[in-house]
Amino acid sequence: QVQLVESGGGLVQPGGSLRLSCAVSGFTFSTYSMSWYRQAPAKERELVARIFSTGSITTYADSVKGRFTISRDNAKNTVYLQMNSLKPEDTAVYYCSTAPQGRRYWGQGTQVTVSS
Repeated sequence: QVQLVESGGGLVQPGGSLRLSCAVSGFTFSTYSMSWYRQAPAKERELVARIFSTGSITTYADSVKGRFTISRDNAKNTVYLQMNSLKPEDTAVYYCSTAPQGRRYWGQGTQVTVSS
């Protein structure tokens, strides 16, 4: 059974940093790309960052380029999202996701609030 469990969210002031983690089980983690999405109130869920299976290729939404870094540790079955220079508009529930064998799975989400 595929499970994704996010952690690391919280309240942070503008300009601050947070590191999100997503622990994964139930499939061969090192084989598949992993993604972080976010959903702000009254907005659609959007793709924030993606990392391919080996970790050598990453992509980012324009809104987070240069501030967020996605990484993975295939030995620990974990994907990370390092978020720096946070802005109030980064406030959202952040989800990790993957789609092994064509079916998309989601974690339960972790709340990130950027506010002074």
